[in-house]
Amino acid sequence: MPQKDRHKNRQVEIEFHAQEHLTDLPYNRRYSLILLTQGSFKAKLNNYPITVNFPSVICLKSGDDFEVLNQQNISASTFSFDPTFLNTVRLSQSKDLNVPNTPRIKEGLSLFENDLQHIGLIELDTEIYSKFLQWFFTLGMEVSAQSDDLWVCRIKQYLIQIFNLLKQLKDDGQNSAIDQALKYIHINYASPIRSEDLTQLTHLNRVSLNEQFKKRLNQTALQYLMSYRLNIAEQMLTHTGMSLNDIALATGFEYDTYFMKQFKQKNGISPTEYRNLSREIAVAQ
Repeated sequence: MPQKDRHKNRQVEIEFHAQEHLTDLPYNRRYSLILLTQGSFKAKLNNYPITVNFPSVICLKSGDDFEVLNQQNISASTFSFDPTFLNTVRLSQSKDLNVPNTPRIKEGLSLFENDLQHIGLIELDTEIYSKFLQWFFTLGMEVSAQSDDLWVCRIKQYLIQIFNLLKQLKDDGQNSAIDQALKYIHINYASPIRSEDLTQLTHLNRVSLNEQFKKRLNQTALQYLMSYRLNIAEQMLTHTGMSLNDIALATGFEYDTYFMKQFKQKNGISPTEYRNLSREIAVAQ
């Protein structure tokens, strides 16, 4: 059932099922993220046989053919949403504005396009699972609590984080030293990260680490970290109504003044100017 917003006169087309039994999936007119927190099962997804082991995420959408064949001691939770929940921009007005690098939260829907190259199943390792579980159940608590009028914004914040991480896992099948560093950044960007943290993780000295980052990404490790944090901040400015201070803290900046300085240096405009441009075409949050 859609959520009735206790703070605004609207329905929010999302649901969170803390105990998912898999029998009713996929939900009608919904995209669903299913997090397997225990056990394993065999299934067919669009006639393709899959084996799902803890910990994993399954991406399903309305219209998929999903059949569970057998299961063993499973526990799972699901976040489901109507794709209109991700709407931010009125397309009829978007051509008149030039917002630099405007991110699209809807790019996360590519996770649900199942084909031979991507079957909607993403396996998590122990480190990623711990962070993903935290994000996923905080998202579920926001759905239930609706603690203030920004609860929908915070759900979009967590979806941005979840989509970005899952897209990286979907696209990267390697496990080189740089892949390990990238995974660490993508999981922990909201916390302090030093060069020493990355060199210890990768067993590379600082020079070698930065040489490999530049070869692959044309940036040093800390330059990439800054760029990634600012990219997440851009998405939050576009898709949520969070304050600049909250966005700064959520993306690893201790002070909002430093965040604003780095943001303007990268984009040529302040976070507020960026948001105002976005708000000219944004659906009211």
